Amino acid sequence: MLPGIGFSELLLIGLAALIIIGPKDLPMMMRTLGQLMGKGRRMAREFQAAFDDIARQSELDELKKEIQDLRQSNTFKSAQDDLAAYEADVNSAVMREHPVSPPPPATPPAPPAELPPEAAPHADSQNAPPEADPAKGDRT
Repeated sequence: MLPGIGFSELLLIGLAALIIIGPKDLPMMMRTLGQLMGKGRRMAREFQAAFDDIARQSELDELKKEIQDLRQSNTFKSAQDDLAAYEADVNSAVMREHPVSPPPPATPPAPPAELPPEAAPHADSQNAPPEADPAKGDRT
């Protein structure tokens, strides 16, 4: 409610309005007063919304400007260049400490050696029929 106005003050204002305006016109006057208060609140709400939109737009403009400045700046590119230079320095230091020797050339495999004559299988043993096992018996 209104600050500094208690129940007794409101009762006194209502009684004075009833006496001055009269019981016949009091409801119409209260309705009109309520409509005016509603319009005033709507106008205040619209004003606040417009003010918030302006502030939000201002913030967006600032953010857009910052993003555009960041895109135009070469901060990222210079950081990449610095990292590439640092990587090259580290690689050269590692190569000085631990040089990598080239791998030995690949030697072709030796051709298969021929078997000595005593290790070669005999021609007659390849064509010979299998020997019969005496324990199994001959079932031919």
